Amino acid sequence: DVQLQASGGGLVQAGGSLRLSCAASGFTFDDNAIGWFRQAPGKEREGVSCINNSDESTYYTDSVKGRFTISSDNAKNTVYLQMNSLKPEDTAVYYCVTLFYCSSTGLGVSDFGFWGQGTQVTVSS
Repeated sequence: DVQLQASGGGLVQAGGSLRLSCAASGFTFDDNAIGWFRQAPGKEREGVSCINNSDESTYYTDSVKGRFTISSDNAKNTVYLQMNSLKPEDTAVYYCVTLFYCSSTGLGVSDFGFWGQGTQVTVSS
């Protein structure tokens, strides 16, 4: 079975850092793209970042460029999202998901994407 396990969320002050992890199993990790989405209360789900493990392409939404870095450890089947200079507006539940595409210009998730359970990130001002 395909499984994604997200972890690493927590409570941090503005300006602080967190590293999220997404451990994947049940599919060929090296051939797939993994993305991070987030959803804050009362807001729509937003695509934050992705990495394409087949060609190492990455994407960041404008609001996190220069602050977040996505990386992948193929030996561990794990994708990381290093989040620095966190802001209160980064507060959300963060989910990792398998994507049908990820490039430097965007990302796409289908109805057949597999989602992790989500991890809460709270940034206090």
